[in-house]
This record gives sequence, structure tokens and C-alpha cells, in this order.
Amino acid sequence: MCPEQVTRRVVLIVEYDGTNYHGSQYQANARTIQGEVEKALKMLTGERTRVKLAGRTDAGVHACGQVIGFDAMKGLPLRAFVDGLNHYLPDDIAVKKACYAPANFDVRRAALSREYRYRILTSPTRSPLRQRYAHRVEGRLDTGAMKEACRLLIGRHDFASFTTVPLRRTVRDVFRAEIDDDDDTVTFTMVANSFLPHQVRNTAGALIRVGQGKMTVEEFRKLIEAKTPGLAGPTAPASGLCLVKVNYAVEFQGDPS
Repeated sequence: MCPEQVTRRVVLIVEYDGTNYHGSQYQANARTIQGEVEKALKMLTGERTRVKLAGRTDAGVHACGQVIGFDAMKGLPLRAFVDGLNHYLPDDIAVKKACYAPANFDVRRAALSREYRYRILTSPTRSPLRQRYAHRVEGRLDTGAMKEACRLLIGRHDFASFTTVPLRRTVRDVFRAEIDDDDDTVTFTMVANSFLPHQVRNTAGALIRVGQGKMTVEEFRKLIEAKTPGLAGPTAPASGLCLVKVNYAVEFQGDPS
């Protein structure tokens, strides 16, 4: 077999503005992140390649650390995947790093945890620039109460109340749930082994209600304990959510060339 025909598993770290996309997963009749990456790969290599994403993001959700894996037949150097894909990708999607992984490496199954960030803007006036990546609410938030509610999320819980999708397994392990307050921006960060559909946005919506005094911390606790699908919310808008990082047992070193 010629060297250029050897299959290598390639892993990409990808950043994107999800505003103009119908989510990350491929859809036949809509623009998606997976669809654009596969289209760019076809233009770069001449091969039709199916890619796998480590984390699923909904329509309008952003990412600065999405992980994408695929098998490449061409003997291209890693740098060519970075520069070449960025040449063909639209301006709101960018490959930040590329590296090789073992042939059996699965970007989804090998992930230990995913980290999401939700930004809430409390500015008294709208912000045309920042609101593309944040959800603006009226008035200041009681971040002390929000932090207290966040502590209830940590650990292994049945988070059925935070999704509207019927699933057999709704237990998840939350490793970190934090609120940071910086001037007129409140940031909610959540790290878990995996997430239910809309879980972070439903959690953010409930935390905002806590911050506004519309829900007590005790009511938030009962929300978790209820394990009733669709109980949390309202679902916070997609614009404020970003997939920050997918964590693995080893760190990706990027392009060594």
C-alpha cells in the first residue's frame, strides 16, 4: 500500500459562531457545522469523509473548543488540515489545531467531560455587539443566590427536570457549576460527564429566575428533586451558550509540524 493511502485518524479543535447554523449535527436540508466541515474536507482531499463531533450543539449555540474526529486517506501533513480547511470553511468556522490520534480513538466516547459557558448580560441598555454571544436580562441579578443554587447541581443527580426530551437515562455527573460576576456580565459555567438535550440552557433559565427573585434556592432544590421532564426553564436563548472544552485523559498537543 502506498504511504498516501494509509488511513490516519485526525482530530481537530474547532471554533465557531453558531448564529447562522441549525446546530452542529448534519442535516440534509440545513446548514450545520458538520455539513460545512465535511464539505471543506471534500474540497481539500477530494474524498467524501464522515466526521464525528464530541459534543452536540443546538441551533445558534457557539463553540471555542469543539472536537471533531475523522479518518483521512490522503498523506497530508497536519498543518495542511489547519490551513487547507480554513481556506475552504466559511469565516464563522475555524480549525484551531489538528493532531493524529490512535486508530480506535472516538472523540465522543473517549471524552471524560464537557465544559459549557453561558453568558448573561445585565447592562441597562442593549449591546448590539455583545448580545450576539450573551443573553441580556433586565436589572441586576442576585448572584449570591445563584451561586448557592449552583452548589446543588454538583454531584450525581437525575436531571430529568432540565430536559423536555424523553430519555431512559437522565442521571448525569456534574463536576463543576459556578457563577462568576464581572461588572455587567454574569457567567455560568457547568462541567459534566455529558449533558441532556437543552440541559445547560434550561439550567441557565432557572438560575436566572433565582437571580431575579422569581424562584428561591429551596424551590430550585425541589426542581432537581422532582425529576419531571420539562419542569425547568424557561429555556435560555442559544446566543449565550458556548461549548468551551471537551476533556480527555490526555491533552491534545496540536500540530507538531
